[in-house]
Amino acid sequence: MRVHVTDLKPGDCLKDDTFSKRGIHVLSRGAQLRVDDISRLMQHDVDYVDIDDARQSSASVPRVFQTVNTEFDQSIVGFKSLYLEALTTGSFNQSMVDDILKPLLNSLDQHKDIVTLLLLLDREDEYTYNHSLQVGMLTYYIASWLGYTKQECYEISRAGYLLDIGKCRIPTTLLNKPGKLTAEEFQEVKRHTTYGYEIIRNSMSDQNTALVALQHHEREDGSGYPARLVSSEIHPYAQIAAIADVYSAMTTARVFQSKQEFISVLRELHNLGFGKLNGKFVQAFIQHLIPNFIGKRVLLSTGEMGIIIMNNPIDVFRPLVQSEGRFIDLARERQIAIAEIYME
Repeated sequence: MRVHVTDLKPGDCLKDDTFSKRGIHVLSRGAQLRVDDISRLMQHDVDYVDIDDARQSSASVPRVFQTVNTEFDQSIVGFKSLYLEALTTGSFNQSMVDDILKPLLNSLDQHKDIVTLLLLLDREDEYTYNHSLQVGMLTYYIASWLGYTKQECYEISRAGYLLDIGKCRIPTTLLNKPGKLTAEEFQEVKRHTTYGYEIIRNSMSDQNTALVALQHHEREDGSGYPARLVSSEIHPYAQIAAIADVYSAMTTARVFQSKQEFISVLRELHNLGFGKLNGKFVQAFIQHLIPNFIGKRVLLSTGEMGIIIMNNPIDVFRPLVQSEGRFIDLARERQIAIAEIYME
């Protein structure tokens, strides 16, 4: 698998010897990458490397998260089964959804480091299934931060998990098209909201879950689809799911876009909270997620490695980073940016 250096993760294994553009040998075949190795590749202006396909080795996952990582794998496989069932029959088995989600959400209650959980789900294969799990997880946390009951949090998470089920009726050639969609193609992709509503209504009696599938692309100012609803007309569960959906989509690599760095996407989400997304819900998401970045190792745009040590009161989206004995205030040194965030 050919991967850009900014998409590399600790634990990735080099498939071949790697050389700089000047022919200097940088790293050997079979090397299991550490954060310092990734920094070294950047310093030598290496753009792409070949790595083994098994990207998420158990050795690269902190032991405390290995159980939930396995449950993530099972949940993604489970959603794939639901997706295929909906494609062939027009409905799915609700009990299967509950069997997949309930054990996973019980595990999530034990893990408050949402950033590490998102990093575990930072995978490039089978975007639709992985994205559905990310949205289900994020909606669960957002609902809990907003004070919903345990049962309501579960229902909101289930709705988030299922919000893209209607994509099973969209041709994969459109979903995976690397170039820009034509106007007609985009209209067809947008129909996944109504398709999802129909499939969920055929499968379960929960109207709210169906509404989330239908409304998660609506926007507060009426600019969304399919019905151009305004804020007062959008179900609160759909408003929560929209935040999770946007954040997951922007931080995940797809055939037609590169992923964006986690904290910079939070800034964009903050801006969307003024007219596009529910501002109160967006602020709750940001305020609870930002502290999770403290202690994370980062790769800076300069090629230096560092650790986030403090949220910045001047600009929460540009934290204070410690790198090789010096402190870098990203709020002041604005020419420097975080290029990547790592679990360790």
